[in-house]
Amino acid sequence: MYFNRKCKITFICHGATIYSEEFMFSDSDNYPPINEAGYEEMTKICDYLKKRGVKNDKIYSSPATRCLQSAKMVSRVYKKDFDIIETLSPRKCGSFNGKTFQQVELQTPDLLQRLINEPDKRTPEDAESVTEFIKRVSASIEKIVEENEDSRIIIVTHPDVIKAVICDALNIPHSSLQHIYIKTGSATQISYYESWKSLVYSDYTPL
Repeated sequence: MYFNRKCKITFICHGATIYSEEFMFSDSDNYPPINEAGYEEMTKICDYLKKRGVKNDKIYSSPATRCLQSAKMVSRVYKKDFDIIETLSPRKCGSFNGKTFQQVELQTPDLLQRLINEPDKRTPEDAESVTEFIKRVSASIEKIVEENEDSRIIIVTHPDVIKAVICDALNIPHSSLQHIYIKTGSATQISYYESWKSLVYSDYTPL
């Protein structure tokens, strides 16, 4: 049925790292970890989950250290373990890795424009295209939804993964990914129905 909800997922963005405020390209799993500000953000989001009584049947996490650290804090709220989903890693950014958006704009402005406006192309050439990335993330989420019908899920992951999920849920152009803002330590919720998806709220950051 059209209004038969299959699954509700609350996406939690990992806590801040030393890269967060720099808007730096990073696809590394091992570095950086969350910093002091990141722990504060995750403490607030965990308090929000408690106070709002956000129900949960299963917790998943992306494989990066910053996500695992954040997921451990969330898992303590529900007193349950979490599973790791390897395919929910950030977009592979190739030679952009470790550079800020500003550095890329100064060094190769044409490539930055191509990244923003031509999502089907691998930019740089040794990277994953935005379209490939969104399709990878979408396939992973679809699998989670199919395996968890009638459930409420929490997924702790990266800003770019959440942006990809929003692009897929709203069926908007893949070039829109670069125009979506997701803050560290925030919550985004999407309901998955038989034939459509609903963005309930996005980038909620507890005060």
